[in-house]
Amino acid sequence: MSKIYDFSVEDSRGSQQPLSQYQGKLVLVVNTASKCGYTPQYKELQALYEAWHEKGLEILAFPCNQFGQQEPGSNAEIQQFCQLNYGLTFPVFGKIDVNGKDAHPLYKYLRSQHENIPSGDIQWNFTKFLIDQNGEVAHRYESSVNPKEIGKEILKLLETE
Repeated sequence: MSKIYDFSVEDSRGSQQPLSQYQGKLVLVVNTASKCGYTPQYKELQALYEAWHEKGLEILAFPCNQFGQQEPGSNAEIQQFCQLNYGLTFPVFGKIDVNGKDAHPLYKYLRSQHENIPSGDIQWNFTKFLIDQNGEVAHRYESSVNPKEIGKEILKLLETE
């Protein structure tokens, strides 16, 4: 079975970044959008990152324009928006598709069937996948789940390592 470390993604400048650089870390992967009702979750994601980054948490944001065209900007515009409005310090990668024939291979993997994890298409912006320190999907959270609600599970996984 694959793990997230098997994939590479483009950063906001178009350079390939291997996810193997996050090996051994707890990773929260989120598809994001700047013009969505869930966009304020950026604030909560940044709070999680600040609280637990030094203990091994990484947050990886992947802008996506597939839901209501709510991420229409260029990669540079998205970066500027995230900095000016939320002061994000976790990586916001290049824009990708998360569903359909052009879905990024990482998201094809994340959407696939995992033991005890819901599978299938991403329903909206800010769907979150918590990846354990072994690179395997531990949980999937739909858009309506506030990042604050994930805190207990993050802490539990950080304490098991």
